[in-house]
Amino acid sequence: MSSRLRKAAPLIILALVLAYSSWASPSPESAPISSPPAACVAPEFRQFDFWLGRWKVTNPQGKEVGTSEISAVSQGCAVREQWKSASGSSGTSISYYDSADHKWHQDWVGGDGTILHLHGEFAGGAMVLSEQSRTAKGTRLDRTVWTPRSDGKVKQEWTTSADDGRTWQIIFVGIYERQP
Repeated sequence: MSSRLRKAAPLIILALVLAYSSWASPSPESAPISSPPAACVAPEFRQFDFWLGRWKVTNPQGKEVGTSEISAVSQGCAVREQWKSASGSSGTSISYYDSADHKWHQDWVGGDGTILHLHGEFAGGAMVLSEQSRTAKGTRLDRTVWTPRSDGKVKQEWTTSADDGRTWQIIFVGIYERQP
């Protein structure tokens, strides 16, 4: 083999390998597109689906207090809330089921600076999430319960306790009525 051919051999082999691999492999246009496998398919991930939708929210007396849009995000692995009060304030939450601790978690950030890190479970026909936090005044418990009603509405009640749950103060009660 001539020295010129010996020097060119690696380039020729590389060109043949590249030509074969492009011929043997389907082009991106013809390759089937596959979705990643769904990760959040266990029934627990669907426990908060009753809250999905566009809602008008009223207080128990029927006065509109805001609107909320609740949607499944992250390929069904989380639930996002976009809240807007009748007075114009807003807030967002992200809720998700964590299969590692078998609990639901919700992180809420309100435009008024309120931040909640709730956790809990779907029990007794309702989603019950709570947290214990430290404030300048001591320990505070927050508990929010979402209850689907037989009329298709959802009742949300947020209560707080400053005495380790002996007494509770109602912070918010909203009746969610699905909008078209």
